[in-house]
Amino acid sequence: MTKRVAAIDCGTNSLRLLIADVDVAGHRLADVERRMEIVRLGQGVDATGMLAPQALERTFRVLADYAGHIRDAGVSAVRMVATSATRDASNAADFSSGVQRTLGIVPEVITGREEARLSFAGATAELAAAGDDAGLHPEPPYLVVDIGGGSTEFVLGGNEAAAGADPAAISVDIGCVRLTERYLHADPPTPAQIDAATAAIDTALEDVASAIAVQDARTLVGLAGSVTTVTAIALGLPTYDSSRTHHARISAEAVAAVTKQLLGQTHEQRAAIGSLHPGRIDVIGAGALVLDRVMRRFEFAEMVASEHDILDGIAWSIAAGV
Repeated sequence: MTKRVAAIDCGTNSLRLLIADVDVAGHRLADVERRMEIVRLGQGVDATGMLAPQALERTFRVLADYAGHIRDAGVSAVRMVATSATRDASNAADFSSGVQRTLGIVPEVITGREEARLSFAGATAELAAAGDDAGLHPEPPYLVVDIGGGSTEFVLGGNEAAAGADPAAISVDIGCVRLTERYLHADPPTPAQIDAATAAIDTALEDVASAIAVQDARTLVGLAGSVTTVTAIALGLPTYDSSRTHHARISAEAVAAVTKQLLGQTHEQRAAIGSLHPGRIDVIGAGALVLDRVMRRFEFAEMVASEHDILDGIAWSIAAGV
């Protein structure tokens, strides 16, 4: 049986909507509509511990637009989750009440572990179902890495995890917005600033190595805007094309080259990249650096990029009633 559902993912940097028809028994998810806006909800949270009024205003304005699309689509159920920025904010209640007024539902401020579980489900459900029949050959176990604005989630599991078992997971505070605000202040960042950001990432990756058996993974699957943008640049796409980035395989050497390029460019030079969303111009260097350090630390020769992530995981969870 197919259910039409609406999933909303409110992260530190972006606010995204997926309206989809989901057939749980048939392992099929068909997009009706996907939308993404950069609202930068987490602006300044790392320094102040609070969601800024202007950030809340931007978020509620986009949510009001999303509410119209949801009504027009005739969905049967809606779920909205909020991640790193709202976990860290002392005024998260202001966010929650604003969402209720705008959307009519209570947002769920989920833990890093739940965020990781949903990301894994969204990224691997079709890999587990399609396999070689669709020309896909990524082999489990998968290490799914979701690079967000405030945090990065690492999830290790196989096809059995996509089917419902809890995979091993950890969330660490090395998101692209957080790292940019803490370390990468110059335009372009200085070598000392890059070294400081690199050291912070490497320290967090030691926590990852201690928490999950990364060495067991056979495939690295990368998620979210930083990953797909690096993929688009590595592929030389003149404009962003999700049909080209989805399940593209990118080598560690290509990731390293793109990272070096981005960290060496000014804001103006990055803005000239046709495949780079304007809302990511100032933080993409940090996001690329996280991906580069992950591949170096855990010795992955390549990464499989996925356009399906926590948003898809939320949609699956609604349809499955979990």
